[in-house]
Amino acid sequence: MNIEEYFDFLAADDIRIKGTRIGIETVLYEYLYRDQPPEQICKMFPSLTLAQAYATILYYLQHQDDVRTYMADWLAFGQKMRTEQAKNPPAVVTRLRQLKRRQQEHQPV
Repeated sequence: MNIEEYFDFLAADDIRIKGTRIGIETVLYEYLYRDQPPEQICKMFPSLTLAQAYATILYYLQHQDDVRTYMADWLAFGQKMRTEQAKNPPAVVTRLRQLKRRQQEHQPV
């Protein structure tokens, strides 16, 4: 089986594990940045098989330069979205923050 058969290449910045809604970035983030073994990753994402987790890692090993760029772009996009949301949070977040602040003000020290 060709390793690419494990994936759906929806766009240059959207590669999903076939049969799931899981992007390769999800598995690779856990593996590369959180040092999680494939077995633990599968426990975190029950729809993922061990073969799919290993296939994702193998795909990374075979395409390291491209996947590093893919991951860097994904991380940068996530940071951009968090920054934008922090500047203009949803109304519910603003309300919850106000409630939390009021609650903390009324608690004894």
